[in-house]
Amino acid sequence: MAAIVRLSSVCRRGVKPFFYRTSLLARPLVAPHKHQEQPPQPAARIHASPAHNAGAVSKAASLHWTAERALSLVLLAIAPVAYFNHSPVVDYSLAAVLTLHGHWGIGQVLTDYVHGDTKVKMAKAGLFLLSTVTFAGLCYFNYNDVGICKAVALLWSK
Repeated sequence: MAAIVRLSSVCRRGVKPFFYRTSLLARPLVAPHKHQEQPPQPAARIHASPAHNAGAVSKAASLHWTAERALSLVLLAIAPVAYFNHSPVVDYSLAAVLTLHGHWGIGQVLTDYVHGDTKVKMAKAGLFLLSTVTFAGLCYFNYNDVGICKAVALLWSK
C-alpha cells in the first residue's frame, strides 16, 4: 500500500505557505506495483543477431575469447625473450603471434562496424589477404634479412 505524506498536517494553526499547495502536499512515497508507471520505451531499438545454434556459437565464442587471451599472454611472454634471445625460432614465433593478434583484433573491429552481407564478405576477404601478406612479409624479412628481433634491437641502439 502506498504511503502518503501530507505536509499540511505538519503545519499548525492553519498557516499554509505558498509553495505547499494541496496538489503538492499529498504524494505517494511508494507506488504499488500494479499502478506503477512504466518508463517510456526508447525510440531506437537494439537489434541482436538471431540465436541460431546458440549453444554451439556460445561455446565457440568462449573458446575464441580464451584463445585471444592466451595469445595476448604469449605475446607478453615472448617480448622479453625476443629482447634477450635473437634466434630464428623467436623471430618466426613473433611473426606468427603478431600476425594472428592483429588478424583477430581487426576482425573484431570489422564485426562491430561493418554491416551488410556483401560488405562483410569483402571485409573478411580483405582481412584474410592483409593477414596473409603480413605473415609472408614478416617471414620473408626473417629469412632474407636480420630478423624481427635484431631489427628492433638495431632501431633501439641508434
